[in-house]
Amino acid sequence: MRRLPPLPTIQEIIRIYGLSARKKLSQNFLLDLNLTQKIVKNAGNVEGQMVFEVGPGPGGITRSILNSGAEKVIAIEKDGRFLSSLQTLSDASNGRLNVVIGDIMDLNLHHYVPEHCNTSWDGSPPDINIIGNLPFSVSTPLIIQWLCNISTRSNVWNCGRVPLTLTFQKEVAERIVAPPRSEYRCRLSIMCQYLCDVKLKFTIPGKAFVPAPKVDVGVVKIVPKKIPLIHQTFSLVEKVNRHLFNMPNKYCRKAIRMLFPPDREDLICEMFENSGVHEEMRPFEMSINEIKSLCDAYSDIISKEEEILAYDHRDRRSAKQRRRGSTIITSAIERQILHGKS
Repeated sequence: MRRLPPLPTIQEIIRIYGLSARKKLSQNFLLDLNLTQKIVKNAGNVEGQMVFEVGPGPGGITRSILNSGAEKVIAIEKDGRFLSSLQTLSDASNGRLNVVIGDIMDLNLHHYVPEHCNTSWDGSPPDINIIGNLPFSVSTPLIIQWLCNISTRSNVWNCGRVPLTLTFQKEVAERIVAPPRSEYRCRLSIMCQYLCDVKLKFTIPGKAFVPAPKVDVGVVKIVPKKIPLIHQTFSLVEKVNRHLFNMPNKYCRKAIRMLFPPDREDLICEMFENSGVHEEMRPFEMSINEIKSLCDAYSDIISKEEEILAYDHRDRRSAKQRRRGSTIITSAIERQILHGKS
């Protein structure tokens, strides 16, 4: 296994290059190399693999990835201040580390993967891994975007079932893996679990980071499933779950009603009848199979009445609020006229 030559410690690198964490970018550095090595170990055997690292910062996890024998590491960092410190690692790695300064939300990782790394979706995961200590501010929108890519086998998942090992705020990590009836069961739980096998590997205390966040951090391993548990489009599954978990502790009938115009009680009845789901179940109690049945029933309805898919109860509510606001303004003007203040 190829290891890096002796280098300054991460603390020394931070001091040499005058680096500091920026609050507006939700940056928190992990300096303990025992913990960075533990993150990489929980990603699996990365020896000889291609690894994308998201948010390397001064390079703590990057060192552990390189020391674990990764063949190629693409470190994607939004903050250009870290380029010099990461270049030090790149020079020491004999070309195994490439640094890309850019926003991970805008990058198609497939462009960096050589063709020989591609594998069949039905086979074993390719020799590609994604590892990252994600800023709290980007972690949820990024994983949702990647789940959408997994559902369509796009971005780097065009190469096969690429696994991810990522850090999240502990509460977010617990939501990702939450089973039915858990207090953390939410829309994110369903969106992750219907597409992927997820596991909370371990927790890192907040005090291990610099600066120390007020919360602990969970490390989650995510591996795309060969066959998703719900066979509908990502947008349809997301829409049904968004409505369900808008009221997770209410009877699901109340949430499902929001999918349909107020004069279409017949469709609400049809959805429950066809899905076999009891209308007095609460969303957080539901299994993936029960939510699958609701998604399938909704899909059947919109296949017959396409206009239902475009219905958004918020538009109706917004219109009502606009009318109410107009009435209030009109009444205020009338009062002014009445009192001679116009």
